[in-house]
Amino acid sequence: MDITARLANLDEMVREAKAMPLSSSVLVNRDEVLDLIGEMQEALPDEIKQARWIVKDREDLLAKARADAESIVERARSEQLNMARQEEVLSRAAEESQRVLAEADEQARSMRREAEEYVDSKLAQFEIALRRILEDTQVSSRALAKTLDQVEVGREKLRTPGTVAAQEFGEPAGEAVGAEAGGHRPETQLFDEEER
Repeated sequence: MDITARLANLDEMVREAKAMPLSSSVLVNRDEVLDLIGEMQEALPDEIKQARWIVKDREDLLAKARADAESIVERARSEQLNMARQEEVLSRAAEESQRVLAEADEQARSMRREAEEYVDSKLAQFEIALRRILEDTQVSSRALAKTLDQVEVGREKLRTPGTVAAQEFGEPAGEAVGAEAGGHRPETQLFDEEER
């Protein structure tokens, strides 16, 4: 019989005991009660062991549950911290990439402006040089045309020396011929067209 049954017997024994007159006390058989208490004491260690095992199992389960809960909370905190760090790293990386892109864009614009200004200055210098060459060529062309005209005039004079010389120096054609026939040739000076 287990301790629960023995406790039930003790309860029944007390309830069925004869009451004392004018009192709430009852008369019970001392030997029966002592025997029942002894049996309970003998049965008590097994019950206590079972209760202790149950309590220990319960405490072990509670400790494991607490440890698991703390581990889960710790993992959650760690993951939350890692996610916050990753988010911060990603945010910083995004900001840094935006800054680098902005710097690269500004640098590219600056380099493009510098290149355009450099090319424009070189083209301006080239244009000035071409204009000078064109002006020099035009001056040379005019000088060459003038020289060519002088050469043609000189050659024309050389083709008809008597008539041209007489017209130039005002001598009649007969005198010039007679002077040549008499063996006397007057000195003739040729003047450059520019000196005249």
